[in-house]
Amino acid sequence: MATTVQAALRKLLPSQLPPSLSTLPGNLYEVLSRYPQDGIGQRVYQTRWGAKGIEGSYWEVTRTKLKCEGKHGKAWGVLVWKGKRVSERDEKIPGGLKYRWAVGESRVKPGFKPLPKPSS
Repeated sequence: MATTVQAALRKLLPSQLPPSLSTLPGNLYEVLSRYPQDGIGQRVYQTRWGAKGIEGSYWEVTRTKLKCEGKHGKAWGVLVWKGKRVSERDEKIPGGLKYRWAVGESRVKPGFKPLPKPSS
């Protein structure tokens, strides 16, 4: 039964899903536009943070202003860095178009090894 439903859904949907249905990381505004109320209340992080060994960091989105079908816009939020709240009040989230974003908290990738500190 499940396979017939899946097959029927695949026929109805286009071969390449629109960005609003994708679960992959994207720019901040594409990620937020997938959620109700344009992502207000979501925790988002830059995917590069995990590659740098930064764990438990995220922005909690407090307000958004999206345009161009969720591909551009502005977002504000509160920054939690390594488990500690850094922002006292909401501030504009930088790098919305520049980096790839995902929902949740940053995690260190398996096999991560920090670079040795240079001796002076």
